[in-house]
This record gives sequence, structure tokens and C-alpha cells, in this order.
Amino acid sequence: MPAKPEINLKNKLKEVFGYNQFRGNQELIINNIINDRNTFVIMPTGAGKSLCYQLPALSLPGTAIVISPLIALMKNQVDQLNAFGVNAHFLNSTLSKSEINKVKKEIMAGEVKLLYVAPESLTKEETVEFLRGANISFVAIDEAHCISEWGHDFRPEYRRIRGIIDQIGKLPIIALTATATPKVQLDIQRNLQMDEASVFKSSFNRTNLYYEVRPKHNTKKQLIQYVKKHKGKSGIVYCLSRKKVEEIAELLRVNDVKALPYHAGLEPNVRMKNQDAFLNEDADVIVATIAFGMGIDKPDVRFVIHYDTPKSIEGYYQETGRAGRDGLEGNCLMFYSYEDIVKLEKFNKDKPVTERDNSKLLLQEMASYADSAVCRRKQLLHYFGEAYEKDCGFCDNCLHPKERFEAQHEVQLGLRAVQLTNQRFTIEHITAVLTGLKNQYTTSYDHDKLEVFGAGKEHDVQFWSSLLRQILLSEYLEKDIENFGVVKLTQKGLDFIQNPQSIKITKDHNFEQEVKEDEEKEGTQAAAGHDEVLFDLLKNLRKKLAKEKNLPPYVLFQDPSLKEMATVYPTTKEDMAHIGGVGMGKVQKFGKPFLDLIVKYVEENDIVTAADVVVKTTVNKSKIKIYIIQQIDKKVDLEEIASSKDLTMRELIEEIEHICYSGTKLNLNYYINSILDDERQDEIYDYFMQASTDNIGEAVKELGTDNYTEEDLRLMRIKFLSEYAN
Repeated sequence: MPAKPEINLKNKLKEVFGYNQFRGNQELIINNIINDRNTFVIMPTGAGKSLCYQLPALSLPGTAIVISPLIALMKNQVDQLNAFGVNAHFLNSTLSKSEINKVKKEIMAGEVKLLYVAPESLTKEETVEFLRGANISFVAIDEAHCISEWGHDFRPEYRRIRGIIDQIGKLPIIALTATATPKVQLDIQRNLQMDEASVFKSSFNRTNLYYEVRPKHNTKKQLIQYVKKHKGKSGIVYCLSRKKVEEIAELLRVNDVKALPYHAGLEPNVRMKNQDAFLNEDADVIVATIAFGMGIDKPDVRFVIHYDTPKSIEGYYQETGRAGRDGLEGNCLMFYSYEDIVKLEKFNKDKPVTERDNSKLLLQEMASYADSAVCRRKQLLHYFGEAYEKDCGFCDNCLHPKERFEAQHEVQLGLRAVQLTNQRFTIEHITAVLTGLKNQYTTSYDHDKLEVFGAGKEHDVQFWSSLLRQILLSEYLEKDIENFGVVKLTQKGLDFIQNPQSIKITKDHNFEQEVKEDEEKEGTQAAAGHDEVLFDLLKNLRKKLAKEKNLPPYVLFQDPSLKEMATVYPTTKEDMAHIGGVGMGKVQKFGKPFLDLIVKYVEENDIVTAADVVVKTTVNKSKIKIYIIQQIDKKVDLEEIASSKDLTMRELIEEIEHICYSGTKLNLNYYINSILDDERQDEIYDYFMQASTDNIGEAVKELGTDNYTEEDLRLMRIKFLSEYAN
């Protein structure tokens, strides 16, 4: 076999990619591949993984195969390489027969340096047959964590890769991932038969990233405030469902944020257009499912927001890793609710048992991370098998520390429970033993007979789970790599059992309590939160105008609308249209004098308006409301409309009321005439014309339940307001 020519890697790096020097382990990894050695790379997002196989591919004769899980990722990387003047192609389901033949022809002519292939395409017999006859330099397996069933993104077809490579020929392999726990790392190496591979593991610590977790409460309002605080900066908002992606993208857009959606349900050309708009800074924010961002090389993403709780810490770490890839500011905010965890567990119910159990453990880890008041960075690094001694001082928990308490006795008891159950069980099982919970596991293993059974029942399951996880972080316990979820004692833990010492534990967050306190605070503020002087001025103006128009005052604007105006000080038609119960129709009809008054009041009193914290909504744009308006225009029976949208009559009337309060005129005469005669309609009309309020409870009291149902009165109120208020 002829000796390989000397390659000046630094020259190649500068000539093709424009970099003057390598980062971290890149040069060592590239040399390892060039020397035909199997290589396993664990490197966080943004640390330059792709260069580790791209540069050796350019330096070696033949074509390198890159196995990649996402079509969007392939296209993005191929486009980038083509821009550098590198001949790279992909083979996947988006190509036509003639395009595939063209790619194959170029490979056989030795013109292609990198060929990106989806694992599904690689398993096709004709692809294997073709590659067997080509000059292949090596195989790179990107997103290698997909191999492991213990990981967060397991793909069964990835487990067949080794067998297919063997069919193609004896080739060196480089496997790369940004997220691998010690357990996943072991599984990848075993499956690829790479036990002897050189392993290059970079630190998972992204020092420029700030991690924060907030409870899901007034989430839309918090989101708008947060994004507006970072106005003009690039950001990604991750949601769990396509429907939520569309809703949040629209919410941001109506609140003057340049935002676009990205998910697998969009037409490929729309998806690509939105991705390009984000990369080219024509959009500031992309709202996406996790399908977005894998391999997207945008260095200046300044914030990553998880609107919904992610499915695993691996997924969370990988997605937050898209922030601050240039080493500058990167903010990572997650909105957390245990309800999200419950919802995600329900999604897993149809999976095979092992996969379901694994998913449950990953979700438990996610919930524990969110609830924990310990340094976020320490938790993340520990999860990936990396020790981090001190607190980082740069996460929400470090900047706002929670109370710590002495726990010498409890720690000794927890460690003893692990010891007496023979170090073969999960944290969940140990907490059941300590709290004295009799279930099929504690009884079948006779753990209900142990001296520690129920010895910690003065504390709840959450307390013990938090304590055990904290002593895991402090290395009194360690994870059993061979058995997923199982914890064992370290020497430090054994020593503590024999010789216990003072130890402080941090109290977890109690997000439910925090939300409750926030709601109470908001309730108090709402009770007296509006500007009383402005409210009185607005009421007087309403009374004066109503008198001139010979209408009851509430027809113009109701009290809650005036209170909101006296809280947020709308100074434009658009701002006023987003006040509850107003809408553009009412603004056009009655708004000008009220706006003039507010503008003058704001100027005279030097008030900073709260327009930036008003969450504008898209009520009138929602599909169901448009559908209802169209059906009413066509004079369709209301029962029929309700039935077609699976609504009760009460729910339909509520929807119609929202439409009416937002200023849209509706003609319900065709339906009302079928249930009420003219005389009864006139009686209700006269009542609303004279009444000081349009409250239905008051109307029922005045007109009597024997004569009219609540439904009759609500429909007549809609008719009345449509004719006079809209």
C-alpha cells in the first residue's frame, strides 16, 4: 500500500475555510482520521464538529460518506461546502432519478469529496451496491446519539449502520455527537464495534450561556416582554407541537416582532424560505419544533426560549447550544410546568415497554433539572459525565439562591437505603423505600422488611428525590453505566455512612406556590391597579357622549374596557383595538375622543405607557371565528354551526359574544325571529336601552326566568350591541 502524501492541514484550513487555526481537539481528530483510525468525537454544539470530517475528506483521495438524519441539515451543509468551492452532494428522497444518476456519475469520476446520505437511503440495496464500487475514503456518522436507545432521539435504522458499512468495505469510521451521557457513549461504541476507537471528548461547558427556568404563568405576556427586551436580536423559540408553533409565531408577529414558523408540516419551499429569512436577518425570531436548528450555522443567536418543557436534558442542551455560538451573549430561558411532563408521558404510552420506560426516566431527569435550585451548569455537566466543582455564578439559581438546610441525618439515611437495597435500584425506588410506599416492587424484593423502610416518611417523595439527586451531584452516589437509571455508592458515600458530617442541602423550587403568590399579587394589583383619575375622566367622557347619542353608556365601552385603558394607556388606534372588549370596529365608531383624552393625559402627567407589556392577540383572525361569521352571513342555523365545530350552544354564544365585543357587526335576526316574537324582542330591547349595565344576571332578575331563558337574553344583547355599538 503506497504511503500517504504529507498534508499541510493548516494551509488547507486557511485556503478552504478561511480560518487561521484549529479549535480544541480538531487537529488531533483530523489526523486520527487521516491515519485510518476509528474515531469517536463528543463535542458540544458550536464547537466545530463538522470540520472534523470535512477537512479530512478534502485531504484524502476519494469520497467521504456522511450519514446524517435530517434532510434540512444535509442541504444546509452541502450549500455551505459548495459556497467554499467544495464539490459536495447529498443522496435522499428529495432527488429525482436523473439527479441521482448525475451525483453517482460524478462520484465514479472521483469529483465528489463529500456525499451526505440519510440512513434510510443507505439501507437500499442499489445504494450499497453502488458505493461498493466507488472509491470511499471513510464514513462519518453525524448525530451518532441516534444509535442509542438510551438517548433522546433514538432511530432504529441507525443501529443497522455498522452492518451496511461492512458490506461496502473495510473503512475507518468517525462517529460524532453533541450530546452523549456516559451510558449513551458506551452504547454507541458497542453498536459500531468501536471499543478500540480514539475518543475525543470536549468540555460541555458553554461559559457564555446563561440558563434560566421560569414557571409557566402568563407565559405569552412573559414571552413578549422578553423578546421585546432583546429587540432586533436573533432568537429561537421552541414549541412541542406544530399548532403551538403557528400560534406563537402569529402572537409575536401581531406584537411587532419579525417572527416566522418552522416545522415539518410546512411546504418544503416555505420551510426553506423561512430558514433562509432567519439566516439572512430578514426575520429576527424563528418559532420552531425541534426539527429546526440541527446543523444550522448561525453564530449570533442571542436567545433560545423553550416555550414548552423539552423531552430530555440531551434535547434541551442541544437546543440551548444554538445560542451564542460566536462565544458572545447567549440567553437560555425555559418555561416549565409539570403538566408538560404529564402530557409528554401520555405521548409515550403507545411506545414499546423498554422505550416507554427510558422516555419516562428522561422526563424525570428533565423535571428534576427544572425543579432543582442547584447551579444549572453543575447539573448539566454532571449529566454528561463532567465534574464541575464550584457554582457557576451565571444562572438563575446562582444569582437568586434558595434556602439551604442541614441534612446530615437525611443524607446518611438515603445512602444507607441505597446500600441495603444492594445498589441495584433507581432513585424513584429508593424514595419509595424511604417513604414507606408499599408497591409491587418494594414488596416483591422484600424491601418493606428493611430497617430503612418508612424511616424517612416525615418527608415526601419530592424531598427525597431532590436530596438523592443533590448527593449524586456531590459524588456520594454515581450512576451505574450498565443499568440505566440505577445509582450506586461511591467511596465518598461509603465513608459518609461510617463517618457522617455536617452537610447542607438546597431547597427545591416550588413553582406551584410561586405561581399562586404571583396570582394573588396580580389580583391585589388588579383590584386597584388602574389609574383612578384617568378612569373617572373616561367614565365622565363616556357619560357625556352616551347622552349626546341617546344610548346607555355601556354601549360605547364597558367598565372593564375603561379600567384596562386606565392601566395601559393606549395612545394609538391599534393599541386601543387590543383592549379587551373593544376591537377596531368600536375604535372607528367611538374611539377618537377617548384616545384624544388619553394622549393629553399621558403628556400632561409625563406617563411612560405600558404598551410594551400589552399582549396583543389575534382573536378576530382565528379560524373558528372567521368560520362562525361566514356561517351567520349565510344564515345557517346556530345549532348546526355549534354541531359542526363540536361546540355546545353556550360555547358558541360565547364565541359570538367575543366577535361582537371586538366590534364586528352580526345579523342574527334570522335566528332570533325563529325563537322570539316581535313583542318579546321589543320588551328586551327596551330593557337594554334603559339599563345602566348589560349584565345578564341583572337582566334575568328584571325580566324573569318564566318569560325568557338566559340564552334568549344573551342573543338579544348581541343583536342590541351589534346595532348600536358596532
